Amino acid sequence: FTYPVAFLVTDLTNRHFGPRGARGVVLVGFAIAVVLSVALASPRIALASGTAFFVAQMLDVAIFDRLRNSPHWWRAPLISSTLGSVLDTVLFFSLAFAAQFTWLGASDPFAIENIPVMGLLAGEAPRWVSWALGDFAVKILVALVLLVPYWALRARITDRAVNP
Repeated sequence: FTYPVAFLVTDLTNRHFGPRGARGVVLVGFAIAVVLSVALASPRIALASGTAFFVAQMLDVAIFDRLRNSPHWWRAPLISSTLGSVLDTVLFFSLAFAAQFTWLGASDPFAIENIPVMGLLAGEAPRWVSWALGDFAVKILVALVLLVPYWALRARITDRAVNP
């Protein structure tokens, strides 16, 4: 639930300070995330988490900056957060659980057990695929909800393009 808040903070920072300031916020968030992940998770999960966070947030910064002047206020935060969430989900769950990345460390046998996808769809896939789809759905739902505070805060935060 908190991951989309990182996109909100990054987007608001990007809006006011530009992409350079937003990248600085990403680096601070990345450092904090790595410390917490190393302390609380296995090395494989920590590497997956840090990699996914950093790459997805940097993508968000670049896309938001390109779309910042869109005539639709919601376009930049929604598209950048959605694409960042796709990349974050794919990177994290692949690096953390996919058998192809066992060189990063042991994979959780429970995670790679085949089950029906999300328990609903035809076909089977490793359990981590269902987790990834569920995680992505929550990220998108929260990103949609966070458009409300983004809309409210953007009126109070000047855009660097308007007020450098």
